[in-house]
Amino acid sequence: MDFAFTPEQERIREAIARLCERFGDDYWLKKDREGGFPADFHQAFARDGWLGIAMPEAYGGSGLGIAEAAVMMQAIAESGAGFSGASAVHMNIFGLNPVVVFGNEEQKQRMLPPLIAGKERACFAVTEPNTGLNTKKIKVRAEKRKDVYYVSGQKVWISTAQVAEKVLLLARTNIGITLFYTDLDRKYVEVREIHKMGRHAVDSNQVFFDGLPVPEADRIGEEGKGFEYILHGMNPERILIGAELVGLGRCAVKRAAAYAKERIVFDRPIGQNQAIQHPLAANWMALEAANLMTFKAAWLYDQKKPCGAEANSAKYLAGEACFDACQQAVMTHGGFGYAAEYHVERYLRESLVGRIAPITPQLILCYIAERVLGLPKSY
Repeated sequence: MDFAFTPEQERIREAIARLCERFGDDYWLKKDREGGFPADFHQAFARDGWLGIAMPEAYGGSGLGIAEAAVMMQAIAESGAGFSGASAVHMNIFGLNPVVVFGNEEQKQRMLPPLIAGKERACFAVTEPNTGLNTKKIKVRAEKRKDVYYVSGQKVWISTAQVAEKVLLLARTNIGITLFYTDLDRKYVEVREIHKMGRHAVDSNQVFFDGLPVPEADRIGEEGKGFEYILHGMNPERILIGAELVGLGRCAVKRAAAYAKERIVFDRPIGQNQAIQHPLAANWMALEAANLMTFKAAWLYDQKKPCGAEANSAKYLAGEACFDACQQAVMTHGGFGYAAEYHVERYLRESLVGRIAPITPQLILCYIAERVLGLPKSY
């Protein structure tokens, strides 16, 4: 049993930390205030060859595992970039795994290299306004006429649709739910940004499809099997989100501890008080416990072993630990925690992204209750 990172994983962590130093607190504070996709951040990762870390080498990737990808995503969040930085590159890391696993060779050669090289950006269009996480009930339709599908309907909470050239799209066809990867052609698509609480640098959107033509060559795998295909990528997504949450939580605890050592009240640093010490110590322990579950799940996945319970647990534990740590960081700063220039209020807002998405804490509890404990389904 070995809990240490491999030398390669350590090198990844160090390299990502160095890269992120070029995008410091002032950069992310400005992005939070002004919005706008962090294209220079995204391109820096593309130039250094990181966008394909978990993609096959044959298409320009590095061919590494989810454990290495988790190391990378955690380092991004922990740098202070939080979910603004992580979400800017997240889709590249594992978003097109359905193409890797279920696409044909022509599709892989055509679709993967531009994404890995940073020449194209993609969004993932699954969620709909009236279905939420009940994906089997999606209503967006793809009507096939000859060798072209025409897509109409509405998606919601679609990240990076303002800047994406491509879309990984789940739609209903005559024989079931089908997956496509195609051009996000603005002549047939309207994208409306949702003004939201945090992660302002990475847009979230309503997306309206009005007869978007999709060539049959852009269908991934068999018609009607799209839901099965996206299930294949859900465990890795939960693992990566868990890693990002731990990274952001660590960043918050580190900043709070530094402030507690410097802030003098009643002639002593506030960090000398157990009321400040103990909550931060508890936050640290919760984050490290979540981290162990995250990398256990990553190891299981890379060993091709079942990891559903561990991946879901990692996301749940990391989500709760990160939120608690970010909230405590704000409270440690007192009134200054409410000021944007101290950054911790941004961490708190961004922590909610990973707590809510891509699956709520309540549904994870249902999963564990049913799949691990054998209790009857409650919904």
